[in-house]
Amino acid sequence: MYGKKSFGTVLRGLRQRGRLTMEELAEASGVSVRAIGDMERGRSLVPQRRTVVALAEGLGLTDDEREALLTTARAARPTPAGEVAGTVVPPRLVGDFTGREPELALLRVAAERAPADGEASVWVVSGPPGCGKTTLALKAAADLAERFPDGCFVVDLHGVDGPVDTGEALLKLLKGLGVSDRRLAQEDQEGRAGLLRALLGDRRCLVVLDNARDEGQVRALLPGGGRSLVLVTSRRPLTGLEDVDRLALSEMSQEEAVDLLRRILGTERADAEAEAVARVAELCGRLPLALRVAANWLTVRSGWTVDHLVRRLADEERRLGALAAGDVRVEAAFELSYRQLTGQAARMLRLLSLVPGPDMTAAYGAALTATDVFEAEDVMEELVEAGLLQATFTGRYQSHDLLRLFARARLSREGEPGEREAADDRLRAWLLETAVVAGRWYKPEYGAPPSSWRGLVPLDSAEEARAWLRSEAPSWLAALRGAARRGEHTRVVETAHAMEWFVNLWVHWGHWPEVFRLAGEAATALDDPYMQAFHLNTYSWSLSCESRYEEAVERAREGMERARRARNTAQQASALALAAWALSELGEVQKAADASLSAVGLYEETDDRAGWLGAVFTHGTSLRLLGRAEEALVQHQRIIEFLDAPDCPVSGYLADMYRANTTGALGRDHAALRRWREAADHLRDAVAQSHRIGIPHVEGSTLLGLGEALIERGEADEARSCLRRVVAFGDAVDGKDLKTAQKLLDSLPAE
Repeated sequence: MYGKKSFGTVLRGLRQRGRLTMEELAEASGVSVRAIGDMERGRSLVPQRRTVVALAEGLGLTDDEREALLTTARAARPTPAGEVAGTVVPPRLVGDFTGREPELALLRVAAERAPADGEASVWVVSGPPGCGKTTLALKAAADLAERFPDGCFVVDLHGVDGPVDTGEALLKLLKGLGVSDRRLAQEDQEGRAGLLRALLGDRRCLVVLDNARDEGQVRALLPGGGRSLVLVTSRRPLTGLEDVDRLALSEMSQEEAVDLLRRILGTERADAEAEAVARVAELCGRLPLALRVAANWLTVRSGWTVDHLVRRLADEERRLGALAAGDVRVEAAFELSYRQLTGQAARMLRLLSLVPGPDMTAAYGAALTATDVFEAEDVMEELVEAGLLQATFTGRYQSHDLLRLFARARLSREGEPGEREAADDRLRAWLLETAVVAGRWYKPEYGAPPSSWRGLVPLDSAEEARAWLRSEAPSWLAALRGAARRGEHTRVVETAHAMEWFVNLWVHWGHWPEVFRLAGEAATALDDPYMQAFHLNTYSWSLSCESRYEEAVERAREGMERARRARNTAQQASALALAAWALSELGEVQKAADASLSAVGLYEETDDRAGWLGAVFTHGTSLRLLGRAEEALVQHQRIIEFLDAPDCPVSGYLADMYRANTTGALGRDHAALRRWREAADHLRDAVAQSHRIGIPHVEGSTLLGLGEALIERGEADEARSCLRRVVAFGDAVDGKDLKTAQKLLDSLPAE
């Protein structure tokens, strides 16, 4: 309709045809007088669609005239980058893109929000080498391109292999946006940055700034406002950038990793060796780059089975070397980031490969490097900034499995002679020393650490000690195994001995049998009969917790023999009481009653009142199982009366634990006598007590007993609530209790 006239000329003609001044058109359209004047004179950028529509409404144009004006505006805009040869054309997309749905969903929301809010949206996608940052950004750009009619632009900033100068990146983007060489020559770098901000602010563009080195490289490339979307990928989180959203990328889920392998290998081949494919995903650490390399190996070597590749990757010393295909090497991706580290950070990365657990705190770095925690934290944060370590919101750090292998190889190759052994010794000593101090919080003869103790972590309360023992269990257990292998018998015995009472707070951990078996072997090597008896007895206890009752009886008998050799009455009594527990579970209840009664008698010859309480408890329980519930009530009431005495020698955590257990036992005694109201009252009290002190296995067992009593009383709703709470505990309670609770739930009438 308007031929080849410029947008400004057409706009001025329409305004004059309508006999409107600039001020009148501004008032009718909501577009400023200055903007209208600049457009008519050709001094400003062509407006966006919403501005053109507003002008059309102000001019009172017909639908056909409005569309013609919009067409004139579109024709006046510079050609998008995808059509400009040699500028910022996106590279070839990965056709078998897999997974990352939550991440793509976030970026879709960002794409929808940017035009609606009228504010530019900038997202930093960060993560370790090989995690698929670029692939994700390009996939998002391909999916979202239609939402950004003014162009999709991709610039590789080569952040880790010869970074592109910011000025060069500015020129590429401005040329892609259609700015002439003449105009570019008129501006310095600051002027070009301002021009880019204006263009991105005025248009709806999607820009991918791939592989950024640091904040300084990209800051001048970001819009200050408008409706564009910018995706920045970097191994670093670029924490210095303000007013940006962040998306931290890590390895894929196991399901996504397997799906990627299946797509590359083909479903028929992958499904024929499904278990081996799943194992390849695990050995590759579910890292997209490693998965692609492994799958490409198999597609090229069609004669290989997947299991053959599994065997090659299973060797940790050779795994990184095996993950190479053509010019793509997983190790090389790590090497680029490693070379940019300071000497301190590179050494820290190497030494962190010695951490045995899945994650760590800054204290690990301090122990390994013999520095303080704050100094170690600063160095570890440099690794986070380099994308070689991940920081979690809980204050812990995580290292990818393949990065750990890379760092370990560098430690062997670059470390000083003896450095690895010395650092490993420091870490093991710290872990086990801290475990001893934490465990002793629950031993009455120790309690809080001595004032002279200076640790790398705070253990100022029993709760802090408990939290540390649980959170760092994979590491201190690995350290205990290492100490056992090295013949550090005293350290092994001391560590396990410190756990004597803490174990009751974490009964179903699953590793106590190993802890006390190692300690028993160490005590034998030391030829210490008392410690042999102690650890054989605790070993027996741990076996009963795992329902290995016959083994528990045998270990208790061995404990009795060592206790007699050591002439230690308390350990003899402990052996009898622990054998009684296992015997009752095996159905030999009379033997259990006899053994526990003997244990009570022996304990009364000692000062071990805590042990005496345990023996009385077991004896009372045995009597109930024999059908002598009234006698059981008497025994369990003895414990409560003992704990209530003003001069009771057992206090604190131990007293609370025995009170909770015994209150629950009284409830079961009443239940055996069919006194359901009394049973329910005691069991409710026991549930509250065990919940307060945090012993879930006792709370779960007691809730089960309460549920059974409530069913007998016809109180189905409360019973159902109790039983559901048992099921919700999961592995924290005994497996038999879980099954019984679920069976009772299924038997209750529908709500």
